[in-house]
Amino acid sequence: MRIKLMIVGVAGLAALSACGTGNAASSGGPSAEPPTSTTTTTTVAPTTTTTTTTTPPPPPPPTTTKPKPTTTKPKPKPAPAAGTPCSISDGACIDLSANKSWLLSGGKVTYGPVPITHGRKGYRTPPGTFRVQFKDIDHKSSLFDDAPMPYSVFFNGGIAFHEGSLREQSHGCIHLSRAAAKTYYNTLKVGSTVQVVP
Repeated sequence: MRIKLMIVGVAGLAALSACGTGNAASSGGPSAEPPTSTTTTTTVAPTTTTTTTTTPPPPPPPTTTKPKPTTTKPKPKPAPAAGTPCSISDGACIDLSANKSWLLSGGKVTYGPVPITHGRKGYRTPPGTFRVQFKDIDHKSSLFDDAPMPYSVFFNGGIAFHEGSLREQSHGCIHLSRAAAKTYYNTLKVGSTVQVVP
């Protein structure tokens, strides 16, 4: 009877261990053995595989900085010619209040001052800065009975430098002596600056 119980006890122990709710080693039974675990280590020799593929290089990353602009210092403009009321350095300067005119180049007076007459009341010569538009050596006025306007240098519509009376005021043009009119005609080019100050 005792043997039978023992068998039943061992069988019971085996059943408890099999369902995973108990541990045979902690039951104190003489035939219980602790479970064993086996670890298998497999070592594989390393192998080297060389694969050669040709791929184009990646595109360069986008530029996030703007290129620095090249800066060139502009040529300094010559200072206005000393002794004139104009702010230009090249061309012709006219002073209406003083009845004088000058030719300028590189900030220096190259000719003048010369006496002038300008527009009378109702035909005033307008102040401002203009450009020579055209020249006519033997011009005749289309507005004033074909009046001669020799050595005309037009700089503001129908207003021009030309040879004319230095005793009478004009219809807006700048009258010069014959010698001065020739010099202005030969010196000023189309596009030259003409500044008229009041």
